[in-house]
Amino acid sequence: MRTFERFPNLVTMFFTRAREKGDAPFLWAKRGGAWAPLSWTEVARRVASLAAALRAQGLREGDRVVLVSENRPEFCIADLAIMTAGCVTVPTYTTNTERDHTHILENSGARAAIVSTAKLAQVLLPAIVRSSTCEFLIGMEPLPATAVRTLDFAALAGDPAADVAAAEAAVADLRREDLACLIYTSGTGGAPRGVRQHHGAILCNVEGCVDIIAEDFGWDDEVFLSFLPLSHAYEHSGGQFLPIALGGQIYYAEGLEKLAANIEETRPTIMVVVPRLFELLRARLIKAVEKQGGIGQKLLDKALELGTREKLRLADYPYKLAIDLLLKPKVQKRFGGRIKALVSGGAPLNPEVGQFFSSLGLTLLQGYGQTEAGPVVSCNRPKAGIKLDTVGPPMKGVEVKIAEDGEILIRGELVMAGYWRNEAETERVLKDGWLHSGDVGHLDDKGRLKITDRKKDLIVNDKGDNIAPQKVEGMLTLQPEIAQAMVAGDKRPYIVGLVVPDQEWLAVWAGERGLPPVLAQLKGNADFHRALMAAVDRVNADLSVIEKVRRIAVADEPFSIENEQMTPSMKNRRHAIRAVYGDRMDALYGG
Repeated sequence: MRTFERFPNLVTMFFTRAREKGDAPFLWAKRGGAWAPLSWTEVARRVASLAAALRAQGLREGDRVVLVSENRPEFCIADLAIMTAGCVTVPTYTTNTERDHTHILENSGARAAIVSTAKLAQVLLPAIVRSSTCEFLIGMEPLPATAVRTLDFAALAGDPAADVAAAEAAVADLRREDLACLIYTSGTGGAPRGVRQHHGAILCNVEGCVDIIAEDFGWDDEVFLSFLPLSHAYEHSGGQFLPIALGGQIYYAEGLEKLAANIEETRPTIMVVVPRLFELLRARLIKAVEKQGGIGQKLLDKALELGTREKLRLADYPYKLAIDLLLKPKVQKRFGGRIKALVSGGAPLNPEVGQFFSSLGLTLLQGYGQTEAGPVVSCNRPKAGIKLDTVGPPMKGVEVKIAEDGEILIRGELVMAGYWRNEAETERVLKDGWLHSGDVGHLDDKGRLKITDRKKDLIVNDKGDNIAPQKVEGMLTLQPEIAQAMVAGDKRPYIVGLVVPDQEWLAVWAGERGLPPVLAQLKGNADFHRALMAAVDRVNADLSVIEKVRRIAVADEPFSIENEQMTPSMKNRRHAIRAVYGDRMDALYGG
């Protein structure tokens, strides 16, 4: 089995792989409707060129550089160049508002910014104008005329004589404990905080992930499809630096709407996914089979039934053979045909969703972590026995223990150095070397971690009972009528819910009744409300008395990143949703 080296920093790891891989393809993007690669050698040259240009502009060791870009090869080149110049990357979300950019620029004290497009620059530029520290802006594409000093990315990264060897030598003194990036957590509540991720934190994560791939799947020519935001720690570590560590290839997806087609085209071996996307893919697969009907529907039902059995009976084997020959290859093809593992993280995965994909022959690994821990803490792995209601054992080099109140505590090189310029919050979560995660859980008899809920998100009703909202919400969104849900009930006698109807179901329901398929016009329809409540009642049948959702309100629009009601990892931002719908939900308790 191939062993993984111990690197002093992330950039040395990259340059080492670039020397080994040479002219082999590394970063792929669609150009003119066709996938086109950049080789490892070419990317290393551009990184060296841009790093030298940043130093020539006066940037020095430790200076922060904000990076605002969708997933594309230039993101990776910029990120590596910033670190090669001895600076600190501050990746920020493309969905950030002007206010968000202003907060991050001022809080980080960034001296420069890099932006991908003119559209994204329109939101960023006013914040730069107000910034007391940001001196210039680099555009990956042409930028509008502005008072801010602007430079061209292609020119800065395009020096054909760039000295890669000198760039590699320049980072020889970068240590694992040195700051690599500031990642501002979007969070489900409150203002973003800058998490200080050092080189060793991400390298510890990478080493743990490589260990799983090498031992459980075999380390080969790995291919990744990158589509979660690279400004999120999960994709930054798992979708960028892990492929670099493995000497793999990265394809950059064209967007969520083209994701299914991109999967079939690029045929990834490993995919890093969030649970919400699994839920969407599950719904699409079910609808596709339902439309087909007949043998396909029967095989799907049987596959899901057999998937829950620990041991097959003799009578099951003919069905298993038919499933293996007729159903599973079609599902595999939808995922490109050579997928080794689908890795789920960023939010809890409903075990029923995990069981669905597992039953169809896909290896689904649920992991757990947070930005403050690199971000990956644990991950299911076949060697340890996959149990879908757990998030697996802690990774190599990671310690986990459970506090008396059930809180998960984490220790190891992966733990952040603290929050940037926020000593109070740092002292609150880092105590005696242990990161206090804010999550509740326990370790099972095989050392696998099981998450119960967020401490701060637990609902405590008026009788003092604790209710985990994510469990209830996850069950609600498995119903075909419900796309999204949030439940509430703190200090109240029962649980109430806010639901977003599934658009396809809504269109069918309205069409059958000769009504317009418009949510705004259907919200007040009593029959429409009863149909949604019937779905809720199906869930209530499997919930305890204290968990049952007694009444619901219908949201005006889907929760989204754009309306700030979801985080970029597709978790509900409870405080933002409450700000819009709090009065409506409170009214459900009316006299």
